[in-house]
Amino acid sequence: MLTRPETSRDVDAIRTVVAAAFLDAPHASHAEQFIVDALRAAGQLTVSLVADEAGAVIGHVAVSPVTISDGATGWFGLGPVAALPAWQHRGIGVQLVRGALAELRAHGSSGCVVLGNPQYYSRFGFRPQPSLVLPGVPPEYFQVLSFNGTLPTGTVAYHDAFSVQAR
Repeated sequence: MLTRPETSRDVDAIRTVVAAAFLDAPHASHAEQFIVDALRAAGQLTVSLVADEAGAVIGHVAVSPVTISDGATGWFGLGPVAALPAWQHRGIGVQLVRGALAELRAHGSSGCVVLGNPQYYSRFGFRPQPSLVLPGVPPEYFQVLSFNGTLPTGTVAYHDAFSVQAR
């Protein structure tokens, strides 16, 4: 399997992968594929990687900028992360997340936040940080990874694309 940046030819396949990955997820908004489309349309997909198996897109990860109320810059949000159901639990998400974080580090980013399962994301170094808040979310599910040792303080806001509703 190859992890590579998305191309314009991948857009429909990405939409299919993301929709299928979140179809039965109890925590999902079922708008995740529309969120990725809206981020792309707004020019806010800082990192968009696909997992490619023999020319077929089987996974995807998106990374987009976030704002923090203390004015910290260079921070990004990881997600959604998706793999086709038949390919889940095979390490595709791990490879995509590692690739996305490597891209952020290579570009001098300050850090990354993620909303997700603490057990899953802790393997990458993400940790809850009480001084950084995503309103309406239990603190243990909102996690932070600093690339430079500096942690901001305040409220995090994702791009407006994350307010897109399922169609």
